[in-house]
Amino acid sequence: MENGGLLLWIPVLAISIILALTVKVIWTVISCRTDKKRAVGFFHPYTNDGGGGERVLWCAVKAIQEEYPDLDCIIYTGDHRDATPESLFDRGLKRFGVKLLHPPKVVHLYKRKWIEESTYPRFTMIGQSLGSVYLAWEALCKFTPVYYFDTSGYAFTYPVARVFGCKIICYTHYPTISLDMLSRVRGRSSMYNNDALIARSDLLSHCKVIYYRLFSWLYGIVGSCAHLAMVNSSWTKSHIEILWGIPGRIRLVYPPCDTSGLQVLPLKRPMTPPKIVSVAQFRPEKAHSIQLEAFAIAMKKLDINIPRPKIQFVGSCRNEADDRRLQKLQDQAVELKVADNVEFHKNVMYSDLVKLLGGAVAGIHSMIDEHFGICVVEYMAAGTIPIANNSAGPKLDIVLPEDGIQTGFLAQDVQEYADALVKVIEMPESERLAMAAAGRRRASRFSENRFFENFKAAIRPILSQTSR
Repeated sequence: MENGGLLLWIPVLAISIILALTVKVIWTVISCRTDKKRAVGFFHPYTNDGGGGERVLWCAVKAIQEEYPDLDCIIYTGDHRDATPESLFDRGLKRFGVKLLHPPKVVHLYKRKWIEESTYPRFTMIGQSLGSVYLAWEALCKFTPVYYFDTSGYAFTYPVARVFGCKIICYTHYPTISLDMLSRVRGRSSMYNNDALIARSDLLSHCKVIYYRLFSWLYGIVGSCAHLAMVNSSWTKSHIEILWGIPGRIRLVYPPCDTSGLQVLPLKRPMTPPKIVSVAQFRPEKAHSIQLEAFAIAMKKLDINIPRPKIQFVGSCRNEADDRRLQKLQDQAVELKVADNVEFHKNVMYSDLVKLLGGAVAGIHSMIDEHFGICVVEYMAAGTIPIANNSAGPKLDIVLPEDGIQTGFLAQDVQEYADALVKVIEMPESERLAMAAAGRRRASRFSENRFFENFKAAIRPILSQTSR
């Protein structure tokens, strides 16, 4: 009898706990909704990632400060030690040359581990997406703004922000899942996001296709919660329109590229030795190892009378995994016997980046389906001839002829990258200068001023409703 009575109490206790948690959640949401602040909350957990996404963040903050000075700008960040209003203000200026009108306010997040890639060895996409829900809950419980602005691509947080009564704006650099990813899994292509073991197996590939289809369905539901979705390229726009199904709420706003500061650099470059620069975060999708292989092949193919070139890798590391990737690249340079001609520049300041770009004859970028490619535009603005992957943003928006003149090179594999490197280095100076000048003219299409104009035009219909 005693055991039977205990068993009867278990479901009662479980129901009581569920009811108590439900009441607590509802009470928390109601309290936060009634205490909403007239502010724009930027969800950007990694404010020290150093990439194009961070530049968009600071330019977006500046644009809102200029257009709506009565609205506070809040940064939700998981960086604790080095993320104060003053340090973030300085970071925007020193790293990206973006001077805010005044320092933003900061809300520190302590649950960022739930969106770390390392937390989910398998089912990484869904794990990080669900982890972002938990992180957004922490953020919105601490500070509930009228406007929730996602600048990092965490679409699964949008329903949470809706529940808290926020207007949702996002700047999407790339879809978390794309139709191209689905096609690669179906085609059993091995890449950084499709393990070779899965690619070799019919059963595992079929299971992953089902997983991707389910995820893309969920991604479409959560993405459709956005009141305004800005996208950074034609490629991203086409995918988001299909996946989210809200074409009327999507605006193409090219990201802010520092074309004015770089365009003053001289087009003539020293060729003793010729320098190639590679600007990208040390992340797996950036495919730095391909660049090293191509560089090693190009070294062997170059005319022996030309000074041996030097390649300079410039990027930031977000975490220990990125640090390990950087170390592997250094080891690879040794294995390929080109270490003496390779430099690594980690977490450099903006002024140092300008100097490196100003001394390079070519800039290499090898990410497949790079959604836009800010660094490719920066290469062109600096007079550095780009060699980019023949896909997505560089192919559709950036490395296109200007006034009938070629502006750079597109490549698909190691051999094509190596051939392009040799062409640039051995190119007659007059031809190289003409190409560099054409690239610089095309880069002006993606200036910060153009971003500010298009960004402000996109947000006015949303922010003007309640901000004035």
